[in-house]
Amino acid sequence: MSFTENGAVMVIDKDTLLKEGERLDVLKRENIQIIQSPSVFSFSLDAVLLADFADLPRTRKATIVDFCSGNGAVAFLLTGKTKNPIIGVEVQDQLVDMARRTVQLNAIEERVSFVHADINDITQHLKADSVDVITCNPPYFKDLSDSTKNNLDAYTIARHEILLTLPQLMNQTSRLLKMNGKAYFVHRPDRFFEILDAMRANRLAPKKIRFIYPYEGKEANMILIEAIKDGKEEGLKILPPLFIHDASREYSEEVKAILFGE
Repeated sequence: MSFTENGAVMVIDKDTLLKEGERLDVLKRENIQIIQSPSVFSFSLDAVLLADFADLPRTRKATIVDFCSGNGAVAFLLTGKTKNPIIGVEVQDQLVDMARRTVQLNAIEERVSFVHADINDITQHLKADSVDVITCNPPYFKDLSDSTKNNLDAYTIARHEILLTLPQLMNQTSRLLKMNGKAYFVHRPDRFFEILDAMRANRLAPKKIRFIYPYEGKEANMILIEAIKDGKEEGLKILPPLFIHDASREYSEEVKAILFGE
């Protein structure tokens, strides 16, 4: 047994649900085996941090949706924080197929489901003004002609704003959320002002922000943001920084607790 970079436990399994090039990892805290494919998509630490950052109703009835769900990592990680079912939304059919097979493998059909849809068309699948919480690990990079892009289509779509721009994401988030519904995003600090502008243009008030650093002395490379639909402008909180590694370049104690429950 060994831990992968994202905190999952790598296992060897010849389950018939696996397709060529796929493997099974285990989300240790949630006890869920997740299907991954290094050639197409494997989740990273940003997904784990987003799921940990999101504040979900544990027992109160709520509708919870994960945008840009990929192979479902954030949706599966959220199952440990709430009794409510999670709905993942993903545009790429191959990733939806992986996520749905993970659901089948773990027999958690009542806890997690996936909608195969473009987020720009999401109100054709989910009712507007009906969702309590949205999480999203979106494409980070603009679709510019001089962008450095991976040749694999799945990675290109997941990493670049080819099918979903930042303003579109915030617009659809606002359309789906109830008044005072919450949204949680992980993104890049260099797009901080764009994120805030897009939020405020779509009735989303930033409420909590946390910067993530590889280790002390380095620049932040991730940012976590909570927003509330139609929330008041005042009351923004800048949370203490999160350092991924300590001085010895091992995972910090806080990150170990997030990843492994230590």
